[in-house]
Amino acid sequence: MATYLLKLISIFFVLISAFPPQALSECQTESNSCNNKTRALPLKIIAIVSILVTSMIGVSLPLVTRSIPALQPDRNLFLIIKSFAAGIILGTGFMHVLPDSFDMLWSDCLKENPWHKFPFSGFLAMLSAIVTLMVDSLATCIYSRKCTTGVTPDNNINAVGGDQEMAVVSTGHVHARGHHHGAKAGSGETRLLRYRVVAMVLELGIVVHSIVIGLSLGASNNTCSIKGLVAALCFHQMFEGMGLGGSILQAEYKFLKKAIMVFFFSVTTPFGIALGIALSKTYQENSPSALITVGLLNASSAGLLIYMALVDLLAADFMGPRMQASMKLQIKSYMAVLLGAGGMSLMAKWA
Repeated sequence: MATYLLKLISIFFVLISAFPPQALSECQTESNSCNNKTRALPLKIIAIVSILVTSMIGVSLPLVTRSIPALQPDRNLFLIIKSFAAGIILGTGFMHVLPDSFDMLWSDCLKENPWHKFPFSGFLAMLSAIVTLMVDSLATCIYSRKCTTGVTPDNNINAVGGDQEMAVVSTGHVHARGHHHGAKAGSGETRLLRYRVVAMVLELGIVVHSIVIGLSLGASNNTCSIKGLVAALCFHQMFEGMGLGGSILQAEYKFLKKAIMVFFFSVTTPFGIALGIALSKTYQENSPSALITVGLLNASSAGLLIYMALVDLLAADFMGPRMQASMKLQIKSYMAVLLGAGGMSLMAKWA
């Protein structure tokens, strides 16, 4: 997972660095009294520190509070908090990332043909959701090794390719309790595999758009907008981190894997800000190349986040046995989803 994220970041850096200088002068914004590079730099440094801290708090909170009985994954309060975080992720996709992509790809700085003739943002978001479904399904299939080997619950240890974490799950349930209880263990193991795939794919989508929003902040010298944007991003990163942290917690990774995923989520936005500062002389957010590249990345990220929020987080819980057995729990969770999505929708006024 870490290797894939490093490759993604490297590719993004190459794309941004490769913006041709001649494209930067094709579309210039009007002068603004708020544009002050000297005054903007300290604000960006503050943004790096504050966003890093809030990101670490948000993604680590579900992992740290696991010792609290009321916040354990098998409790109703955990589902309600997870629903709130899923609403945050859903609101991020619909109200922040996707609209930004439409604005960029329909910008007057781009040629009429083809960018104003076809809704590339919606098309790419749709394709991204379909590709995410494919990755989600195939990754689960390959990880469990059940599609081609016809594994039964009694030989699940061999099916997972020697994964020690899964071997513990299989040994503890299947061999200790026999074939009858082994079927239940097989169901639990499949659910654990799904949690792990969900956590990895969700982190990938969050990392992509976190770098993009960090880059935009780092490249901007508008002191009037940076202050409000930093506050909005801190709120956004904390609660989005809670959603990811909940998925990581349910995946039951070992400490090293948890630490790696927490690290990448926490540093991507600050890294994007630092990258934007470093490239501020050659990167302009209104240049055609930048608009196209970032707009397409935003559309892809939006499709992924919307799919993950609706299918893997919300639908998986609301259609699960615990939610279906309690109407009261469903109503509380729906309120949490609306609160999370509404909060992110409100934040769209500033970010």
